[in-house]
Amino acid sequence: MSAVNRFSVADHAHMARALQLATQGLYTTTPNPRVGCVIFKDGQILGEGWHQRAGTPHAEINALKLAGDAARGATAYVTLEPCSHHGRTPPCAEALILAGVVRVVSAMTDPNPLVAGGGIDMLTLAGIQAEIGLLENEARELNPGFISRMTRQRPWVRLKTASTLDGKTALSNGQSQWITGEAARADVQKLRARACAILTGSGTVLADNPRMNVRDFDIGRQPLRVIVDSTLRTPADSATLPALIACHHAEPDARAALEQAGAEVIELPGTGSRVDLAALLTLLAQRGINELHVEAGAALNGALLAAGLVDEWVAYMAPMAVGDNARGLFAQPPLTTLADAARFHMTDVRQIGGDLRLTLLLK
Repeated sequence: MSAVNRFSVADHAHMARALQLATQGLYTTTPNPRVGCVIFKDGQILGEGWHQRAGTPHAEINALKLAGDAARGATAYVTLEPCSHHGRTPPCAEALILAGVVRVVSAMTDPNPLVAGGGIDMLTLAGIQAEIGLLENEARELNPGFISRMTRQRPWVRLKTASTLDGKTALSNGQSQWITGEAARADVQKLRARACAILTGSGTVLADNPRMNVRDFDIGRQPLRVIVDSTLRTPADSATLPALIACHHAEPDARAALEQAGAEVIELPGTGSRVDLAALLTLLAQRGINELHVEAGAALNGALLAAGLVDEWVAYMAPMAVGDNARGLFAQPPLTTLADAARFHMTDVRQIGGDLRLTLLLK
């Protein structure tokens, strides 16, 4: 029997509900994954839950609390394999066993090496029917950053751009406010809110003095702000501070001023005077950054793309044209053949206010 056919219509419905529950933690669970759970028995949903914030009970625990003793003999639908290790909270696999459930359906295996099949093994050894793979693609789409951090040791990099239809981000004199409309700018706040960190370059800091924070969303936290600044040009009174500043060389006086302003300055190796971006992403992953949201200028955008470090590109495009002398999206050396061009495939196209939003994944 195929992975698809072994699950019933009811199984699909309950897992879809678990995925819906998981999205309620979209902005808050970092560095943990977004997870939902449904407890079902005899035609009735006994409990529902989702993980809300790191250090708080996991989805399975919240659902089991609502189900109570009625969970004995039930089926648990969970969007991620139940954990089998002691972290900030006890193992969820153990809680399901103690609750007396007889079947656990998981959407996907936990990519965390501390689990990675251990939860399924624990359930199976306890005599529980444990199945995996129902709506796996949907579950993976919910946690691209957590999966990336666990399997590639770097965050999922989501690059956001706002441009004209002819691919320009600002006039040649630097004017860029506003190319896209109010609805598009509000939509960007949702991308920032789901991110663990927001990355920009010193050029953008000097040109725009951006706050790079989440506004209009009360998510109980602010993403870590990260600035790539090879030679510490960031002013100590910048609105982007406090932030983590990655540099290639830290001149002592500049470093002291920035640290006094609340910045954390780290020196990373690189080529010439440039910061090693791959090393920066590794560092961010070690700090629990799942999704990295990038809002930068052409230089940093181009460097990330050239290094193969862009996973997703969200491109907002306004219905205007400003000519070839305006500023572009990506600063890169000229290509001699189209075969060398970075290629993406579109996963979503929609109108946001008066603008167009394209969501693309690197091929």
